[in-house]
Amino acid sequence: MSVRPPLPYEFLPQVPSFELTSRDLTDGGRLADAFSYAGGNESPQLSWSGAPAGTRSFAVTCYDPDAPTGSGWWHWLALNLPADTTELPRGAGASDEALPGKASFHGRNDFPGHKYDGAAPPPGPAHRYVFAVHALDVPALDVTPDTPAAAIGFNITFHTVARALITGEYAAG
Repeated sequence: MSVRPPLPYEFLPQVPSFELTSRDLTDGGRLADAFSYAGGNESPQLSWSGAPAGTRSFAVTCYDPDAPTGSGWWHWLALNLPADTTELPRGAGASDEALPGKASFHGRNDFPGHKYDGAAPPPGPAHRYVFAVHALDVPALDVTPDTPAAAIGFNITFHTVARALITGEYAAG
């Protein structure tokens, strides 16, 4: 049995949590093929509530800490979602037009693409896919669609006032 790397959120400044649910995901469960790159390549439905007062926007990310890169793999970065957003429907990661609000956009993932690209682990043990909703203290992050994912992650961390997580697993084959 191989040792898994820790989740990156364990090393970031601690922030409060809020409720995150999904009709498509179960925390700790297996991702359906629809959310894999070779399957439907759809982003899952996510709903959230209980973000703290003072939340000015949200970012939604999906990150694989088990990718054999030394730095993980970013699958989804949906940015500058309006503060009144409480849900992303299934498939919202398909394009910027599918996101709520005029200022929302997708950052470049590690495929690279400017959308959700699903689970695509190499053969071997299952990988974890951490879907995170970050409540932010700014109405918009000072990043562009082509800002590297690590720099977007830095900006998200710097402005996060609360975070909610759901982790799914997926194995090739």
